[in-house]
Amino acid sequence: MTTYRFDHAVSAVRDLDVAAARWEDRYGLVSVAGGRHGRWGTANRIVPLGQDYLELLAVVEPAVAAGSVLGRRLLDLTAHGDRWFSVCLADDDIDATAARLGLTVEPGSRTTPEGVGLRWRGAGIDAEERELWLPFFIAWDVPAELHPGRTVVTHHVQVEGIAEAEISGDATRLREWLGDADVPLRVTAGSNGVRSVSLRRPGGPPLVVR
Repeated sequence: MTTYRFDHAVSAVRDLDVAAARWEDRYGLVSVAGGRHGRWGTANRIVPLGQDYLELLAVVEPAVAAGSVLGRRLLDLTAHGDRWFSVCLADDDIDATAARLGLTVEPGSRTTPEGVGLRWRGAGIDAEERELWLPFFIAWDVPAELHPGRTVVTHHVQVEGIAEAEISGDATRLREWLGDADVPLRVTAGSNGVRSVSLRRPGGPPLVVR
């Protein structure tokens, strides 16, 4: 049986600092500077959650971003305001997933503000073949302690990782995309897209980030 797990969820934002301040004020979630993705013209901030994380992603070089599928999608989405972009699933057999879905596995990297290089292999991140509301896949090429979710921060609320994501789209199409994997993605009615991400809270209801 195929096994996927939440790695991170991406929110497309127009301004990283403004979005970070809003999330801290509204949800009590603290973020840290991530780095730049040179070939996409983007930069990010990370909300560490332990084994997984939330990512604020913004275009910082529009001319570069316009040359990639990922960049163009970000530009289109953020023209209408900040909103959820996509969900990323960790995949221990990403080559098999890519072959099944007709995707290409591509290397990715960024350097943290501390000068640490992070490397990964991704499938569907920058691909026309993936409808935006469907998850993409990642396999990290770093020690576990360097995973972005492991970054040490102190949130203003106790959270323990991603519990569920709410997605609007075709449930049959999602099942085909995931194969036999069991992932807590709740499908609801509406135009295609990620609607919310729920974070586990010890002894209380989940924190729903919209």
